[in-house]
Formats: sequence, C-alpha cells, structure tokens
Amino acid sequence: MANKFKKDTFKEYVTILFGLALYALGWTGFLLPHQITTGGITGLAALVYFANGLPVAVTYLSINVVLLIISIRMFGWKFSFRTIVGVIILTIFLSVAQKYIHKPLLVGEPFMACIIGGLLAGAGVGTVLTANGSTGGTDIIALIINKYRNITPGRAMLYSDLIIICSSYFLFHSIDKILYGLTTLAVSTYAVDMVVNGDRQSVQFFIFSSKFDAIAERINNEAHRGVTVLDGMGWYSKEPAKVLCVMARKNESVKIFRIVKQVDPNAFVSQGSVIGVYGKGFDIMKSK
Repeated sequence: MANKFKKDTFKEYVTILFGLALYALGWTGFLLPHQITTGGITGLAALVYFANGLPVAVTYLSINVVLLIISIRMFGWKFSFRTIVGVIILTIFLSVAQKYIHKPLLVGEPFMACIIGGLLAGAGVGTVLTANGSTGGTDIIALIINKYRNITPGRAMLYSDLIIICSSYFLFHSIDKILYGLTTLAVSTYAVDMVVNGDRQSVQFFIFSSKFDAIAERINNEAHRGVTVLDGMGWYSKEPAKVLCVMARKNESVKIFRIVKQVDPNAFVSQGSVIGVYGKGFDIMKSK
C-alpha cells in the first residue's frame, strides 16, 4: 500500500509538471507576444508587465501568496502544498520561457495564436486539476465555488476572469485586444472542462449473461466496481434471467468489456453514458 501510494503520488506530480509546462508554453509562446490578455492572475500580471515592464513571474508570485493563505484554510495542507509547488514551478517556467521567447511562435497570426494558446493553457490547467493540483490564482477561486456550488471549474473561472480581460481596455484602448482575450478565455474554458470532465465521465452497463455470477465476481475483484443483480425475464423465451447493473468511469469501460468477453463471449451488453453518478466512489451530491 505504501509503495502504491508513493507511485500514485509521483504520477500525480509528473502530471502537474506536464500541465504547468503546457500552460507556460501556451501563455508565453502564443499569448504574451501578441499582447493578448488572459484571465486569472497571469492576466493581471500581464497587464502590469505591459504597463511598466515588471516581469510576469514577480507579480504572479506576489498575488498568489495571499491566495495560498486562503487555500490552506479552505482545502488543508495536502492540496495547498501541491498548489504551492505548482505556483513555484509555474513561476520558474514563466521566468525561463519569458527570458527565451521574445517573438510570437505564430508571426502575424494573432487570432490563431489566441486559439492555440488558449487550448494549451486550458489543457494545462485541466491536467493540473485532474492531478489534484492547482496553478494558483483564479484556480483557487474556481475550486472554492465548485466546492459549494454545482458549477464546473471552467465556468467558475470564466465568471471570475471576464472582469480582468475587459479591464485591459483601460491600458490598450483597443476593442480588438478584448475580443482576442475573450476568445482565448472561451477556448481555454472549453479545454479545461473537456480535460476535467473527460476524466470524470461515467457510464452505465447492463449485462445479460447466464454466467452472471462469474462476471460479477471478476468485476468486483479486478475492476473494483460494485455490481447489482436484477431479476428479469426474456419476453420471447418467457424464461427468468439475471441482469447485472454496473456503474463505472468511462476510462474503465475497456477493462469491463474485457472481463465480460473473457467469461462469456456471447453475453449481451448495453453501455450508456450518464449525466452524473453520485455516491461512494463517484461524485459528491451538491444541493446548492
């Protein structure tokens, strides 16, 4: 168990590192050179950089110190420690990337830059969130809202970032900059939700087989999912039958199909996507 915990923890930190690298690349390689203001603390840091040249990493780190204090009180040290690690690593990535990337990776293509940059930044944030980490900033605000309200992290970030992007007008006096920023925000929000919700999507199985007991046993032991046995009757044969009902994550579907095929290749299986599954092993019910 200790080795498994260490392995899972190491995997999560590698995932966080990869997500932060994606975010830094998308932001400094595509957005900052085109003076496209994104949301979040990096957006505020960008406005400060455009106004007086103060490095983005300095402003980003300073604001996050305050938010991390709130994070410790709300989510505890385990989550906050990962957030601190994320903030430190992203600060380093932003400093290094801004030092070596001075020209846009797409020259003369601001619209494509905001699309690609938004996808990379959003996918990076979503990847970090799936590993129970955070890039700090409005991620913390989004997770606080998501903790008490049934609002996805991407949508919560959307609401909190709109004001930051629109405030860039007072610096650039350009509607085009706001439109590019809003486009980037929409793309990154979509990418965050796709990555986060893609990892949490659930499916429902109905399995019809005469070897239901062997299938149920293996699903319990190998897939580690609960199985409910339902009584049914085939209308054509008028014979009683047992039906297995299984709830699982979408990424566990292949394992369940493999088990069914190995036990009974002639089994009849129905798989359907479900909007939400709440309870032990899945999501927590939220009444607000």
